[in-house]
Amino acid sequence: MIQSLKLAHQPLETVNPAAPRSVVPATEQAGREIELDQVPVEEVDIDTLSRIVFHTDPRGLAADRFRFLRMRIRERSNAGKLQSILITSAQPQDGKSTVSLNLATALAERGQNPVLLLEGDLYHPTLAERLGVKDGPGLADCLASNLHPFSAIRRLAPLEWYLLPAGSKMPNPSELLHSDRLAQIMRALTPHFKWIVIDSPPVAPIADALALARYADASFLVVRAGVTPGQAVEAAVESLGPKHVMGVILNGVEGLRRLYSKYNKYYVPGATDKQRRKPEQ
Repeated sequence: MIQSLKLAHQPLETVNPAAPRSVVPATEQAGREIELDQVPVEEVDIDTLSRIVFHTDPRGLAADRFRFLRMRIRERSNAGKLQSILITSAQPQDGKSTVSLNLATALAERGQNPVLLLEGDLYHPTLAERLGVKDGPGLADCLASNLHPFSAIRRLAPLEWYLLPAGSKMPNPSELLHSDRLAQIMRALTPHFKWIVIDSPPVAPIADALALARYADASFLVVRAGVTPGQAVEAAVESLGPKHVMGVILNGVEGLRRLYSKYNKYYVPGATDKQRRKPEQ
């Protein structure tokens, strides 16, 4: 789980290029009238296997790190356009999907902010399975047809954020992600959400992450401590573009939990500093 975070210090710049000026289908124009409260709610069981520690262990160290990450994202958002955030990794199994789930939960703030988690890993999707979401259409189906994305979005309770799952298995996921149709979908979604978190495939060995990065305002690179080679990290940053990488999230750091535990009993999520202080016994 996330235990350390390093943020880039360069000013935030939006490197998202102008979206292709394709004609938006009439079905999407009509979809702009859709309200979020019309999206069906789906109850999901959140257990330890989902690894959404922000929900299952809100007093823990990992949840606290996601609060810190949320705070820094807000700060950077005030400095420039920051709505869509790509979460990727240098290689598989570094924990980028777990970070995506927790970041969406943190940004939603119990439903106060409309947040969409978009499952962009069409080769190896895991989010819907981890959440126990029922099978149905998703991003791949929207890319392959004129299906409006709101037809595939679910609102998840008790997490209080929205999910656009990967959807059906397709024989050509890379071609779908590199098509102009993705630009149409992002234009249809953007006006409705404060934050869009994109769970992307790893940067290597395929180029799908770079296709999704075109429609993100910034990206975070998840790195597993002691596992991810430094050369792989450097190559991933170079591929995404140093100005696009807002920060590097170091996952799986050992040794911090013991130092944090003695303060854990004094922490109450959402409390002020004055409320968190308790008299010594």
